[in-house]
Amino acid sequence: MDKQITLYVVRHGQTYFNIYNKLQGWSNSPLTEAGIADAQQAGDRLKTVPFAAAYCSDTTRAEQTARTILAANQSTPAPKLTTSPFFREEFYGYYEGTDMAQAWYLAGAPHGVPTFKDIESTYSIGKAKDFLKEADPFRQAENNQEYWARVDQGFDLIRQNPDLKDGDQVLMISHGNTLLSLMERYGQGKYDLSVRPANGSLTKLLLTPDDIQVLSYNQKD
Repeated sequence: MDKQITLYVVRHGQTYFNIYNKLQGWSNSPLTEAGIADAQQAGDRLKTVPFAAAYCSDTTRAEQTARTILAANQSTPAPKLTTSPFFREEFYGYYEGTDMAQAWYLAGAPHGVPTFKDIESTYSIGKAKDFLKEADPFRQAENNQEYWARVDQGFDLIRQNPDLKDGDQVLMISHGNTLLSLMERYGQGKYDLSVRPANGSLTKLLLTPDDIQVLSYNQKD
């Protein structure tokens, strides 16, 4: 039988790089005190959801957020947490840790779009990935095709979990640009992609055998 899984997707808590407005893809920076509170508040909101499994990227900020939420969760048995590089944020290559405005200027200005908002509104978030790889002197940043080839493997990892059954609910900890990318790909134009999802916010997705449907996005209450 084809199974449908409801994903409770939480953006990790605030980090120091978030405060400093630096690109934070595969790099790590610790959760701030506010970031720990983000995770605790998400845990309180989700404590009665019977999670059958949990997934996050293998970054400290995602794993700390996941473990904080799961510590508050009342599911029996406690869901197993699976970490995987498939769930990481976009890799920004040479621009990891760079001021966001500076990085997107270097990526977009040669194309007449000097800010991320300009790139997104004129082209797309996918094209922003392509422009950043072009601007990377090492060409190590992920372009749009490379990014989705990796992230899609993460969703397939959930789909192929033999312990999950139709109707199960699963916790997934994600990242800001990944959530925006998911909304661009699956949100059917319903969401304002110029607004970044809040740290600790909840997005709900329906994972089907061959698609993803957005049920809600960027809810903080």
